[in-house]
Amino acid sequence: MLTLFLAFVVQFTFAQESTVTGTVIDEDGLPLPGVNVIVKQSSRGTQTDFDGNYSISVNQGEVLIFSYVGFDSQEITVGDSNIINVTMKVDAASLDEVIVLGYSTKGVDEVTGSSVSVGGDEIAEIPVPSVEQALQGKVAGVQISMSSGTPGSTQDVRIRGLSSLALNNEPLYVIDGVPVVNNNVSGNDDYSSLNPLSTINSQDIESMTVLKDASATAAYGARGSNGVIVITTKSGSSGETKFSFSTTVGFQNDAYNKRKLLTEGQRYDLLVESLVNSYGETNDFTEDNALQLGVDFNILDPDILDYQVGDGYNWDQNIKNKDALTQNYSFSANGGDEKSNFYASLGYNKTEATVKGIDFERMTGSFKYDRKLRDNVDLQLSANVSNVKQNPVLENGSFFSNPFITRYLMNPFNNRFNDDGTENIDLPFGSLPNIFYVLDENFRRSMLTRAITNTKVDWELYEGLTFSNRISLDYQLSEYKIYVNRYEGDADDINGYAENSDEKNFNWVYQGSLNYVFNFGDHNFDVKGLFEYQNNQNSYLYGYGENFPTDGLININSASANFDADSSFDDWTNVSYLGLLNYNYDGRYVVDATYRREGSSRFAPNNRFGDFGSLGLAWNVHRESFMQQNNIFNSLRLRGSYGITGNNNVDINSYQALLSYSADYSNQGAAFPSQFGNPFLTWETGKTLDVGFNFGMLDNRISGSFAYYKRVTSDLLQAVPLSLTTGFDSQDRNVGEMENSGIEVELSGDVIRTEDFLWSLNANYASVDNEVTELALGSNNEPLDPLAGSSYKSTRVGLPANAWFMRTWAGVDSETGSPTWYVNGVDGEVTSNYNEAERVYQGASALPTYSGGFGTRIQYKGFFAEANAYFAGGHKIYEQYAQFYLRTNSFTLSSYNGVQELTQRWQQPGDVTNVPKLAFGGSDNFHATSSRHLYDGDYIRLKNVAFGYSLPSDYARSIGVDGLTLTLRGTNIATWVKDDGLKLDPEVRANGYTTLTTPPVETYSMSLNIKF
Repeated sequence: MLTLFLAFVVQFTFAQESTVTGTVIDEDGLPLPGVNVIVKQSSRGTQTDFDGNYSISVNQGEVLIFSYVGFDSQEITVGDSNIINVTMKVDAASLDEVIVLGYSTKGVDEVTGSSVSVGGDEIAEIPVPSVEQALQGKVAGVQISMSSGTPGSTQDVRIRGLSSLALNNEPLYVIDGVPVVNNNVSGNDDYSSLNPLSTINSQDIESMTVLKDASATAAYGARGSNGVIVITTKSGSSGETKFSFSTTVGFQNDAYNKRKLLTEGQRYDLLVESLVNSYGETNDFTEDNALQLGVDFNILDPDILDYQVGDGYNWDQNIKNKDALTQNYSFSANGGDEKSNFYASLGYNKTEATVKGIDFERMTGSFKYDRKLRDNVDLQLSANVSNVKQNPVLENGSFFSNPFITRYLMNPFNNRFNDDGTENIDLPFGSLPNIFYVLDENFRRSMLTRAITNTKVDWELYEGLTFSNRISLDYQLSEYKIYVNRYEGDADDINGYAENSDEKNFNWVYQGSLNYVFNFGDHNFDVKGLFEYQNNQNSYLYGYGENFPTDGLININSASANFDADSSFDDWTNVSYLGLLNYNYDGRYVVDATYRREGSSRFAPNNRFGDFGSLGLAWNVHRESFMQQNNIFNSLRLRGSYGITGNNNVDINSYQALLSYSADYSNQGAAFPSQFGNPFLTWETGKTLDVGFNFGMLDNRISGSFAYYKRVTSDLLQAVPLSLTTGFDSQDRNVGEMENSGIEVELSGDVIRTEDFLWSLNANYASVDNEVTELALGSNNEPLDPLAGSSYKSTRVGLPANAWFMRTWAGVDSETGSPTWYVNGVDGEVTSNYNEAERVYQGASALPTYSGGFGTRIQYKGFFAEANAYFAGGHKIYEQYAQFYLRTNSFTLSSYNGVQELTQRWQQPGDVTNVPKLAFGGSDNFHATSSRHLYDGDYIRLKNVAFGYSLPSDYARSIGVDGLTLTLRGTNIATWVKDDGLKLDPEVRANGYTTLTTPPVETYSMSLNIKF
């Protein structure tokens, strides 16, 4: 009894609450204001004052937790003393927070350039077949638009706008430190494109880093002019093997389409009206006899007399694949011990397009292995193998077998079925085939098998000095196979045809480097010298045959006529010598220098090598002693850089005068001059200035960055006209100059941040101002327009590249119903004679002048919700296919179909409308190129909305798993456009034209992720 009593007294005594005070300092003895002090398993807490002092009421025996950004947290049990002084130690993991730049990896405070890293978790959660799509709206200055929504197709990616008039403007992609080739491998440019990046499983990505300025991209020399996207794949980690399984299943439809087509009845009425308007006065056409007289005068097909409204078919709605299924599965394992670790994964994706007959299927497998061979020798191996299959369609042009042409242009008087229910392949109206029969009977497949291996050995010769060797092999085997049936579509007159192509691309890279990291006191150096050799080999084999004897045969060897074959081989080589220097003094002042000398086989021997480089400076203000006393900024870094990059993406052998041997003379081989050549052809050169700052404040509740850049691209490649006496019309030369400038802002903040609740906001904004400052001069000493033959665009000094340049629409004459255009292209006098109107600059180009994104995320215990949006604007979009479905004559009203706007046509004097009078036999040029069909491209798209729940770890372990997360997600679920006239999806190719291709998709999905 006495023992129990004493125990009670002792327990009671320890439970007395008292006030504990103390100071908090860092390892250098400097006070740390703003340290968070809380009682473990309690909400009680305080912040230190400006002197680093704190006080808190606490029971003896409880545990105090001291935490501060950038330092290790400490847990201290309260004892007899009411004074607890704490020395915080720097968190090594925090110091190791790095940005992967490809050739090098740097701490966040060592970077002087403009680069943004997006974590793999953010990439993996977006259900897209091609990983670069997940960057849209997440990085300021990166504009991504879908060239097609067909799963697996290429995307248009621009970093800080346009950098070249004639060469490729796509960024360079680097996978695990090695530059790769990322060209469309579809086999036929008329069909859907196929993107090599679609071979990568987003679940295997650790991070994606976008390099934008010269300090970040100059290391890549001739390939860094358009920016660089660095993809880092996942590695293993030491410890017990962990497994992860994730699955996503959902459905998708067109994201935005307000372009409505004429119904049968509407089109019937408009057809009759157009006949009366054209021939009523001279040939007594009336509403009652118009169709009969149209047949009598041989301007209408006699079948029109047998047609009754209701006999047609809704081609637009029925060709859609509503609620197209998308599914993705991934399984991975990783683990290791003190000497080695591994990561392995398997993935499967199948995605249907929103038009019937288009599927995408992918299988992936990856393996990465790290091994410490000796104390000073490390080995890293990785392999990624994938197979992608796509059912492409003829969507990259005005092809009659394009299912999107059917959706918009198929005459609704045609019925898909015969009376017996079979497919009707003798449609009486217009010339489009029965697309359902075509899709069923034709065979279409693009297939890409890709294998990437990467082997690296690091040998530490002595402390700080490492000799590294890396070799990477990237093999792409793409197969394209098409069979077009004998009865309906593009081959009915030749009894069917088949074509096949195989393309093999082998890209291999060797990198050898010496890296030395050392310091003298507070002077820290990181020096690297690197040699890189890259060789790319591409071989192509093609076959063709016509006239198939029976159905069911789809291979060329079953054809019997007009055989054709083709083959080609090309290769190119880059050799580079690279020097990198990163210096910092006490972590406060940073100097980053890059020099690269690069040789390219694309140029003549005398111009083969180019010199590129950059110099960057940074000041980590937050590391200064005078900043240690502030309680506002956790980090503040000022930075600036200037550098030179290049672009060598000219056609192979462009510098040479060439003969071609594709001609024949009396059935004998013959040669002819095919290229004038230019031995002085050289690199396009970009010079970039970038200045800005990064900051974090109020315990990093608010963080962000700002940058201003200016890039001048000189020696632009341009086709300069030659005297026809040379036998050639032009020669490629390095002439011309262009400037891009703009600002980039990124901002994020925690509105509310407690132990259980978080509400955060983020936003980014970027502008780009493009101007052509110099062009080649013609014989009249005036600048030459590279787009002189275009009726849509022009490139002129003082204007943006590829500026919209066309006649200016003035409206419909309310008295006559005729279309009008401004004579001078601006204002004042108007004309109904299209050819009398002047073409002028329409105030914008095809590329957005601003873009960005914003989002929010809320977390409460295991629940979370988030939303993200993307916006772009300042550009204009041209609806190119208006020339088909917005004509006011027989082209639209007899052969094909039109859109609902035609119902708003002019009918009588005084009508105010934007659609002229309908006239079956007329030719008013309403459909011709003018600003009538040019729209403001500004739009906002709600890219991502998600709700989910992550099971707390205690509950997860109770059911035998380490973690379980369930997520419901919608992508592209809402779109707002500035211009009401823009009826088709505003997310168009970089050329600025709306096209009848697979549009971006609106997706709803459910994801489950299990870790065990």
